[in-house]
Amino acid sequence: MIDLSELRAAARAEVHVSRRLFLAYGAALSSLPLLGSRAEASTRRIAFANNPFSLGVASGDPTDSGVVLWTRLAPKPLDPDGGMPAEAVEISWEVANDDGMKQIIKTGKAVATPQLGHSVRVEVEGLKPDRWYWYRFNVGDATSPVGRTRTFPALDIMPEKLRFAFASCSHWEQGFFTAYQHMAKEELDVAIHLGDYIYEYAGRENLVRKHAGPKLRTLGDYRIRHAQYKTDPHLQAAHSRCPWVVTWDDHEFENNYANNIPEHAGVDPVEFLEQRANAYQAYYESMPLRPNSLPHGPNMKLYRTLPFGRLATFQVLDTRQYRSDQPNNDHASELNEAALNPKNTLLGEKQANWLKSALLTSTGHWNVLAQQVMMGMVGYVRPDGKPPLYSMDQWPGYAAERMKLAQFIADRRVPNPVVLTGDIHSNWVNDLRVDDRKPETPVVATEFVGTSITSGGNGTPVVLGLERLLAANPGVKFHNRQRGYVTCTVTPKSWTSDYRVVENVTKADEPVKALKSFIVESGKPGAHAV
Repeated sequence: MIDLSELRAAARAEVHVSRRLFLAYGAALSSLPLLGSRAEASTRRIAFANNPFSLGVASGDPTDSGVVLWTRLAPKPLDPDGGMPAEAVEISWEVANDDGMKQIIKTGKAVATPQLGHSVRVEVEGLKPDRWYWYRFNVGDATSPVGRTRTFPALDIMPEKLRFAFASCSHWEQGFFTAYQHMAKEELDVAIHLGDYIYEYAGRENLVRKHAGPKLRTLGDYRIRHAQYKTDPHLQAAHSRCPWVVTWDDHEFENNYANNIPEHAGVDPVEFLEQRANAYQAYYESMPLRPNSLPHGPNMKLYRTLPFGRLATFQVLDTRQYRSDQPNNDHASELNEAALNPKNTLLGEKQANWLKSALLTSTGHWNVLAQQVMMGMVGYVRPDGKPPLYSMDQWPGYAAERMKLAQFIADRRVPNPVVLTGDIHSNWVNDLRVDDRKPETPVVATEFVGTSITSGGNGTPVVLGLERLLAANPGVKFHNRQRGYVTCTVTPKSWTSDYRVVENVTKADEPVKALKSFIVESGKPGAHAV
């Protein structure tokens, strides 16, 4: 017999939560400024006691005619408001053809508002395709460092070469950002960050460095943490040398969250989404993203397409904001009924449909998915002979969606698909099949997984049980657990990924080592060692 009193109580609770969510969304939205041209700003000449450009400059999301320029005014970077007054401030910007800023070709003004932490993003348009430019900002009596950026080639051009690096997982406390130091010295067209740009944990003693502040909750908490990371000179240098393309994973907000579901039970759902709104806003304020990514309360659109002429088209994904809860309580599990449930989704219906349309309309010779969690269905062998275990936070926990996507790529004959992945704090090269458990079937795509910048501390060059892991997973071509990044060189004929490692991240200024290189030939899915 149905208990009507329980149903009524549940309905009342749902209405109460919905109303609280509505009010939370409204509060979050009201904290954001109007971005119209009529925004008023102080035009008085401000004198700063400290450098307002303490967080450096950056650029991002280039097109064939423009790029986004970013900075954030923060004379006191570890204050929640950056040490800025609660007023809008006018800031000017310049773009030049030379690093000495003698041949100025574009100038303009922007408004840094307290509502967005006095961050500034300028969409510069009218630039020439496939060109390098230099830029800087001015406010009051202060001038920013000069940054270097570039436009991408025209959409109808087949470039001879693209050179970029991708990285992820930079934990302030667990090491120095030496990998960024070496990335800044490479001649890159673009850098791609695949998430875990910051970590949300409270500061701890006796580590390489210490986080400022408590476990992150408020907008001020997240602003301070982003600012602390941005004060690192090697991260600033890497940002200032070329444009960046960014997406997040979980630690920009909360470990292993799934959409509006926290890692652990018992968290108030409204407070959780209020915290997500804080985290998303601070991320937007801190990144060279276009204004169309402006968050709406606890929602923020990050997935997008970036073509490098006809040579490569990047589909930048978000595998956190829209995913369903991890199956099997997020414990390593067999590929059981829960993991294979066709309702499980990493992308969400809207993003998944967008991705399929983007792949169908892409004119790229190489089609790249820049995303967060490992797509290779890697099973970890158990010594008792039982079926292997798979990570439920990665694509195997959403195996039906993953196999449907791989089948779509195969059926539609999407040219030269390559997957770029972070998150897992280790290096991998994976040949991807529709179902990786069937090694006799054709290879559909190649996955390059990059290790962490520092997360996990010093890694190890020796992986115990590596031979057994490789024997049980024929699609895995390489696995390593050191720290570093991956540099990729792409031509119409081939894709080469060079794995670079820093053997000791607990000491500053350590060298970088070329560890291993893998090549994919155009028209032949699958990687082999150079």
